[in-house]
Amino acid sequence: MRRAALATEDVLPPEGPLVPPWPGRRIEVGPIGLFVRETPARTPAAEAALYVHGLGGSSQNWTDLAGLLADRLDGMAVDLPGFGYSDPARSYSQTALCRAVIGLIQTTGRGPVHLVGNSLGGSVVVRVAALRPDLVRTLTLISPAMPFLDPRRSLQGRVVPFLALPRADLLAARRIRAMEPEALAVEVLAACYADPGAIPPQRLAEAVDEVRRRYEVGHFASAYTGALRGLVLSFLRAQLPGAGSLWAMARTLTMPALVIAGMRDRLVDVRVAPRVARAIPDARLLLLPDVGHVAQMEVPRTVARAVLGLLDAAHAV
Repeated sequence: MRRAALATEDVLPPEGPLVPPWPGRRIEVGPIGLFVRETPARTPAAEAALYVHGLGGSSQNWTDLAGLLADRLDGMAVDLPGFGYSDPARSYSQTALCRAVIGLIQTTGRGPVHLVGNSLGGSVVVRVAALRPDLVRTLTLISPAMPFLDPRRSLQGRVVPFLALPRADLLAARRIRAMEPEALAVEVLAACYADPGAIPPQRLAEAVDEVRRRYEVGHFASAYTGALRGLVLSFLRAQLPGAGSLWAMARTLTMPALVIAGMRDRLVDVRVAPRVARAIPDARLLLLPDVGHVAQMEVPRTVARAVLGLLDAAHAV
C-alpha cells in the first residue's frame, strides 16, 4: 500500500456551472435491459471507463466526476438492475450484480475498462476484477462496502435485522411511500454527505426527481432490500475460508488500484478503506477529512486528481 498521488489541479477543466446528468440509453444484457449514461470523451486517446453506483444510488452519482475525467476517460455509468431506469431482476445478490456488470462490459465490447465503484458498487467491482481481470485496466474504489461486522459503524446497521422478516421489501416500500419525495431525498443525501448544507441545489432537485421515479415503479424496494441482503450475506461469507470471501478476492487482484474514503463516512466503517488498500497488492490510499460516503459527489475535483494520478502510474509501468 502506498499513498495516492494527486495530479495537479491545472490538468482539470476549469470550474464552471454544474452540468445536468449525462444522456442515457438502454442496453440489453441477456434478459435484462440496463440503462447507462455516457460521458463523451473530449480527446481521441481517451480510454473506456465504467462507473458503478452504490446502494440506493444510480448512474447520476457520477455526473461531475465523469465530466472532469472526460479528457482521459470515455465514461459510461450504469444503473444496476432494479435501480434508476434499469429493469428489475430475479436476484440482487452480489453474484447477480457482478454478472450484470461483466455482461455489460462484454456486450459493449469496451473492455478492458478503468472500473470505478462506490459503496455497494465497490464490492461488486472487486468481485468483477477478481473473476475477470482481463476486463479491468485499473480499479478505483470509493468508500467500498467491503465486509465489516460492527453494525454500530453504519447507519444501515439498524435496518439489517428487518431483512430476516418475510417480505421485508413491503415494509421498505411502505416506509418509502410514507415520505414526501423531497424529504426522502434530503434524508438520503444527508446520510451520504459529511456536510448536507454543501449539497448543490441543482443536485438536490435531481435527487428529488429520482425519488419520484422510484415511486412510479413497483420494484425499487425489492431491489434495495435484495441488494442489501446480498451485501450482508457477502459480509458473513467473508468470515469463512475459501475463494468466495471478498477479502480473499481482493488479495488476488493484480491491476493498479486506488482506494478513497471520507473520514466522516457514516455508512461504511472508516477503518475498511485502509484494510482494502493493504489487501490489494498494488493499491494506493487516499483518506479525505470532512468528507462522507460519496466523495465523487462531495469533492469531485480531488477524486478526479487521484484517479488521474492512478492513470499516470498505470501508464508509466
